[in-house]
Amino acid sequence: MRLSVLGCAGSVPGPGTPTSGYLVEAGGARVVLDLGSGVFSGLLRRCDPFDLDAVLLSHLHLDHCADFSALATYRRHHPEPPYDPSSRRLSVLAPGHAPERLAAAHAASRADLERLRLDELFDFTPLAAGRHRIGPVEVEVARMRHICEAYAFRLTHGGRSLVFSGDTVQCGELVELARGADLLLADAAWREQAGRADHLHMSGKEAASVAAEAGVGRLLLTHVLPWSDEQGVLADAVAEFAGPVELARPDAVYEV
Repeated sequence: MRLSVLGCAGSVPGPGTPTSGYLVEAGGARVVLDLGSGVFSGLLRRCDPFDLDAVLLSHLHLDHCADFSALATYRRHHPEPPYDPSSRRLSVLAPGHAPERLAAAHAASRADLERLRLDELFDFTPLAAGRHRIGPVEVEVARMRHICEAYAFRLTHGGRSLVFSGDTVQCGELVELARGADLLLADAAWREQAGRADHLHMSGKEAASVAAEAGVGRLLLTHVLPWSDEQGVLADAVAEFAGPVELARPDAVYEV
């Protein structure tokens, strides 16, 4: 499997860094994990969006789904699509209220909201804990602990696996999903801090603790907030996890 980072900033874009978005390629399948602010541009540099097999949205905060509007516009208005998008709707696995939420973000008026039906272009599947198959790729889904409905994904192909935490606090559900994975792409928004609000994000140390308990092969830290001390986040994780640890970078590519 190949993981391409389209964006990795937390909450808002950083200088030259879009928010959450990743492209996974395996066995000829192309799957996008999240489509945050500015991510669509990076996707266009990697592949034709018409060649995608599925989009997985971990949750519906804008830093994880804002550029879904760009994808919808591209599929609806491209003058020379390789096929009729309404005849080959793109699979979207997302929280159950995604069709209404994403249509509202895409529409500029109430009339648009009534007219622009996203289910003409996309085949929405409500997320829940369980397993799915996207071509040759197996996807396991687990509910996470965030301030809204949120999920993590484990993608497996050819005996290799990667786990994307989405946004979550440290929890046993993520440890179980990540157990033995080759790579954990983990929310690590900040350093340890007293009085932090619950059910938002992990620190670098907490993400590393999950990686150590789950016995993953490699830890990739993402969703660091632009105002956080990213080198401190990395140092905290390195001190907690004995395996390889890196900060995700936009346009970086990782072989899993």
